[in-house]
Parts: sequence; C-alpha cells; structure tokens
Amino acid sequence: MLLKNLENKRNMPKATETLLEIDLNALDNNYKYLTSKLKPNTKVLAVVKAFAYGSDSVVIAKELVVLGVDYFAVAYANEGETLRNAKIETPILVLHPLPINFEVIVDRCLEPSIYSRKTLKEFVAFAEEKKQKDYPIHLKFNTGLNRLGFVESDVDFIVETLSKTTTVKVKSAFSHLAASEDLKLKDFTKRQIEDFRKISEELSEKLGYKPLLHCANTSGIINYPEAHFDMVRTGIGLYGFGNDKEENKHLKPVGTLKTVISQIHTVQKNESVGYNRGFIAEKTTMSATLPIGHADGIPRSYGKGKGWVTIHGKKAPILGNVCMDMIMVDVTGIECQEGDEAIVFGPSSTAEELSATINSISYELITAVSQRVKRVVCRN
Repeated sequence: MLLKNLENKRNMPKATETLLEIDLNALDNNYKYLTSKLKPNTKVLAVVKAFAYGSDSVVIAKELVVLGVDYFAVAYANEGETLRNAKIETPILVLHPLPINFEVIVDRCLEPSIYSRKTLKEFVAFAEEKKQKDYPIHLKFNTGLNRLGFVESDVDFIVETLSKTTTVKVKSAFSHLAASEDLKLKDFTKRQIEDFRKISEELSEKLGYKPLLHCANTSGIINYPEAHFDMVRTGIGLYGFGNDKEENKHLKPVGTLKTVISQIHTVQKNESVGYNRGFIAEKTTMSATLPIGHADGIPRSYGKGKGWVTIHGKKAPILGNVCMDMIMVDVTGIECQEGDEAIVFGPSSTAEELSATINSISYELITAVSQRVKRVVCRN
C-alpha cells in the first residue's frame, strides 16, 4: 500500500489517479463529538480493525493517541502487531484471538478477549508456560448477539479457573449490543444492557475486584447513555457515520475515494459497453472510463446503473458491468474531459448513500477499498 503524507495541505489537489484521501480534521471532529456525549471519567476505546475501517490503521491510531484515546481494539493479533511496529504503546484489545497467535499476543503486549471456557483454559496454560504474572485479559459475555462470548452460567467456572493461577488478571468485562442503532428494538437492547449489568456485578463480587466494564458501541454511545459504564467502544462513528441521519450531520466522513477519467467514448444507439454487453445504448451516450474496479473495492453489484460516481457535482451512473480494474460511467450531459476527477464517495456523496442502493451498509463499502489504492493523508 502506498501512503503519501500531505498533512500540511489545507486543500487537496485534484486527483490524477485512484486514491483514498484520509482527512484527519474529520477524524478529530468525530472523536470530539462522540466524546462530548460522555461523562468526564469515561474511557474511550477506538476500534481500528480492518485497516481502520478501510483507511490506514497506523495513521488513524497515531492521530487518536494525540487526541487522548485510552484503548485500541483490533480483530486479530497481526493487526495489533502492526500498531506495535509503528511504536504505538496504547493498550490494544484483540477481539478475536486464536491460540496460534498467543505467542505474538504476549510478545507484543496485546490483550486478548477471552470468550469461552476453551480459550480461557488455553490462554491460562500458555501464560503459565511463559511465566506471566497478572497478564491482562478481557472477558467477553454474550447477551444476545450470539456470536462470541461466555454466558452467565460460566461465571463460576471463570472465577474458579482464575483462583488457581496468578498468571492472568481480568482487565475488563464486556458485551456487544446487537441492535443499538435500531430504536424499534429498544426493549431488546435494554435487556442486553441489564443482562450485562447483572453478569458484571456477579463477576466483580466473585472475583473480589471490579474490572473495567464496557458494552456501548457508536450507536450505544448516542442512544443509550446508561450503557456507557467505565468505557465505550467506537468504530464506525470515528470514520464519519452515526447510523442515523440526524447524527450524521455532526460527523464527517474521514475517507474520500477519488479517481480520474481515463478516456471518453461516444456510444451510438444499439452499441454496447463492457463485458457481456452489460449496457446497450438506447440513444447516443457519452461514456467515461475510470481506473477503478472490483479489485479496488467496487463490487459488481454496483453495475448497470445501481452505483454512480460524482463528476463536477453531477451523478454519473455506472454503465454495464463493473470490471476488475475499470468502470464505465454515463457522462451524457456532464461537461467533462479526460483527466477530470471523479468521486466515488466522500462528504458530499457518502458511502452510506451509495451502499444503500444495493441494500448494503457503509461499513461494507469503506472496508472493501483495496490495499492497492494509494492512501493520501490530509487536513482539509
């Protein structure tokens, strides 16, 4: 992945190739808005998994360190190792550790989420073998998402297991809200919060000490202040999406995916564009070819007019099928020329709007941006 640092540029030049522009001022805005929802002593865990939601985990993490973030979370150990290699010393929670990665986790001072009896026994055994003392672990409890996590009946097993060793210590207990953005499911979410509260109280009493408690994600921060506990986790909100139109007004998309017009064609009536004649012109049509395709993160499902790019403020629908390295768009009626910039998504034409056309979500589109796309860091 290529990364060019243009932080001192206040206004980015027009794109001359396909690139993802990462706006650190937008990140600052989002962090400050989300933390404004919290009580002064509530800690913040920033989720920077999946290349910081398709951007750049090191760039994002370093900026968040400056802003005062308390914790990071990644999905897998190698993501945490990348941050450590960049000399980031903030505590890092690994949300889905695998036994094969325990060596890396301990070697790089990463903190595993322990979510089952099996993983608890295996990590305790590993920590004992490595002669660890009070190594921080985080206990994940399942309160309704039914993905990973202990259940309430596991508390006695956890406490008994930990009473037999001094190699590990519980740094936090947490759960994950399944539908905090959907207020139609408010009763379900409130049950999750209360179930977690009950489990954590029982756990703390039986452990003899109180670990950090957290269960609120971005939508939980916004919609359920009673679920903030000791720490909150925010992922998608940092990158500019609040899962709500009103909240999105306060947030700014961090990433802008840009490309350029390589060539413009005049397509006559009954002529076709692209593979398998995916578009057949019903009238004379102007087609622009752009150097971006499904290998760059634009799925074929956006083809045949479902997706679009913006050129000089006007929507240019995708013509025919998305190719591996190119798309063709309809620029009929748009004054443009070869070399002009095209925006796939950004602050004005958002990833949320584009993903909705194929019944998807912003998460899927922004995390799909290929690592071959150049990242450019700026402060707009």
